[in-house]
Amino acid sequence: MKRLTSPAIALAALAALALPAMADAKTESYVQKNASEVLASLNDPMLDADERTAKFNAYMDEFTDMKAVARFAIGKYARRFTPEELAHYEKVFREYALAVYENELDAYRGEAVVVKDSVDRSESDSIVNTVIKRQDGKDMDVRWRVLTRDNQYQVVDVALNIDGNLIWLGIEQRAQFLALLDRTNGSASALTAKIEEMKKNLESRSRSYGN
Repeated sequence: MKRLTSPAIALAALAALALPAMADAKTESYVQKNASEVLASLNDPMLDADERTAKFNAYMDEFTDMKAVARFAIGKYARRFTPEELAHYEKVFREYALAVYENELDAYRGEAVVVKDSVDRSESDSIVNTVIKRQDGKDMDVRWRVLTRDNQYQVVDVALNIDGNLIWLGIEQRAQFLALLDRTNGSASALTAKIEEMKKNLESRSRSYGN
């Protein structure tokens, strides 16, 4: 399975997140509960591959704000796309992002999700640091960026330890997408075609690895 590698992005993200304030217990509890449910959907031995994907996607749709992640990934171009282009892009992005999250988190199957600590970036923006405990002792670090709006919590990015580098998936996608849009003069059709190609390639690799 191809792994994302971008140490510079990871280091920049870490520097931006190095804030001392502690997040509130409710935010940590939200991540504890929902991250556990998301990972449980990957561990359920009673589900076949299609059922597991459907259950995982349903959890992630509730747990994450896909529109916010999609618009973050294209930055200024979210205001330049037509409403029709933006709606199509958001649909294609959601399908691809869910496939990426499932593919990456599948390697993080474990016994339990344990909250280590958390920090507030602002009053409504927190990072919750968790560990996924595994039977083989190779515990995994996962970070969740959570925004609070009208007392509702949603995850807008996930950081995974990939090949020794902490990679924020939303930031990684933003770097790729903005580079393509800059090269194509903001072409929405070029971006969505590329995302659909990336999704097909991801699914092909997953099948070849037996996922």
